[in-house]
Amino acid sequence: MSVELLDGNTIVNFVGDEEAFTVSVHELFVNLDSDHDGQLSYSEMLKELQSLRVFETHFGIDESMSPSDLASEYESLFTKFDHDSNGKVDLEEFKAETRQMMLAMASGMGFLPVQMVLEEDSLLKKAVEWETAMLPA
Repeated sequence: MSVELLDGNTIVNFVGDEEAFTVSVHELFVNLDSDHDGQLSYSEMLKELQSLRVFETHFGIDESMSPSDLASEYESLFTKFDHDSNGKVDLEEFKAETRQMMLAMASGMGFLPVQMVLEEDSLLKKAVEWETAMLPA
């Protein structure tokens, strides 16, 4: 983990670089695809979603949700990724939904810099690294 400074523009510009964004999303997808079948099952995505603890915390404070409510939230999120409702998420579905989520995050963040703790292999960390690489020497 590292502490980084970023704003909405960091994310928007990273997502706008089709090549950089596609490479990063593909790397994440391959890491999540534990059975290497080229698709993400609910259980493969659930492991990642649970590690993010999006529904279990609110601004870093643990929230108490019933197991059934939590399961419902995860199923709902998986359904957003599974555009064709076939029970699997392919790379294009994953990329499209990841793009939407990152752009929504950028919109919510705005254009004032925010200091965040980022996981080393996260897409936000990759966005910061991409931005740093784009700065003139």
